[in-house]
Amino acid sequence: MRNLEKKLRAAIVQAAPVFFDKQATLQKVVHQIEEAGRNGAQLIVFPESLVPCYPYGLTFGFTIGSRSDAERADWKRYYDQAVVVRQDLQDVAAAAKAAGAYVSLGITERDETTYSLYCSNVILAPDGTLVAHHRKIKPTGAERYIWADSHDSSTYFPMVQTPWGPMGSLICWENYMPLARTALYQKGVSLYLAPNTNDNPEWQDTVKHIAIEGRCYVFNVDQYFTKDMYPADLVESGAVAKLNDTACRGGSCIIDPCGHYVTEPVWDREAIIYADLDMDQVVLRHMEFDAAGHYTRPDILELIVHG
Repeated sequence: MRNLEKKLRAAIVQAAPVFFDKQATLQKVVHQIEEAGRNGAQLIVFPESLVPCYPYGLTFGFTIGSRSDAERADWKRYYDQAVVVRQDLQDVAAAAKAAGAYVSLGITERDETTYSLYCSNVILAPDGTLVAHHRKIKPTGAERYIWADSHDSSTYFPMVQTPWGPMGSLICWENYMPLARTALYQKGVSLYLAPNTNDNPEWQDTVKHIAIEGRCYVFNVDQYFTKDMYPADLVESGAVAKLNDTACRGGSCIIDPCGHYVTEPVWDREAIIYADLDMDQVVLRHMEFDAAGHYTRPDILELIVHG
């Protein structure tokens, strides 16, 4: 591993979207980048599918073997508000450049050629250029109704070479896929981004384990939103009414390479959470365990990434 800069000021943004409103959510993201930049953040990380929203609790009329034409209107509304990467992120790129920071943003992406949607994570460099574009390789459960699997190998496990070491991301339950994690470890990940929509208490154990296993900093970034943030005119308003008042509690935090909280989980509110990270800890904790180096047996076990 090359020499790393020793200090990183990072910010994770526990945010709520403006539900089903791409432009309003993107403008909110821009303002949050500006605020984090004013506070010296060199890396700013947002949650999974923040733009235009994670449609928690909705079915869009899908049932096994049939679809509802009424709820199809909600899906079309969601489709129209999905992000076209090369078209919709200019303001975010400009904000990243003005802040001089890396920005990681979770989006629902609309493909430029087909009609498919993807759960994606993009990373913009401090000069505003797009340097990583990851599509969720396996959506979870009913997410498969709205998001396609990634079949573009360039979007599987992109890695960004930062001054603080390699940075990559896996989205939400991708982090339960041992081989997907290994794909990042094999690329020497030191900054492991885990954008998600998962406020289950046991998720905290998952991200702690990843930090210990990968000997890396883990950025656990969740949304916070309430059911009264949903548009009142959704066809599927009955499904929204069944949600808890606080539909997603958050729990965002940063974890060090020993599995300890650098910042404690934040619950039940929006927040920009800052931490000053000692990158020497990544190196030091690899002395006794390197998941892709001296603690491997490639003569017995081997990961092959196709594509």
